[in-house]
Amino acid sequence: MSGRVVSTEGAPTAIGPYVQARVEGNLVYCSGQIALDPASGTLVGGGIVAETERVLDNLTAVLRAAGGGLSDVVKTTVFLVDMADFAAMNEVYAARFSTPHPARSTVAVAALPRGARVEIEAVALLR
Repeated sequence: MSGRVVSTEGAPTAIGPYVQARVEGNLVYCSGQIALDPASGTLVGGGIVAETERVLDNLTAVLRAAGGGLSDVVKTTVFLVDMADFAAMNEVYAARFSTPHPARSTVAVAALPRGARVEIEAVALLR
């Protein structure tokens, strides 16, 4: 591949064999972000609202490092351990993404890394 790897200290370093994001042409493919504090590497406390805020902060940092922002996101996938957290996650999500909102899938999963309750991955189009 000829794309550019995106890396920033504003988001947690990868905890496996992957990168924070890759840029291919005008598209940015962001790896899923969980609610790890980039400075300490630990999962933030405070429940689904705090986790969703941290996830979106991490995603914003990766997108900025790629030359974009949340307004450039065209598709997200949200992974939730408990669908009972959907409404609270959705409230934070709605406050952070402006219209037109990205396309989105939300998937219930059995577990996420480090005991996280939410993970969000994104694809953005740089203009």
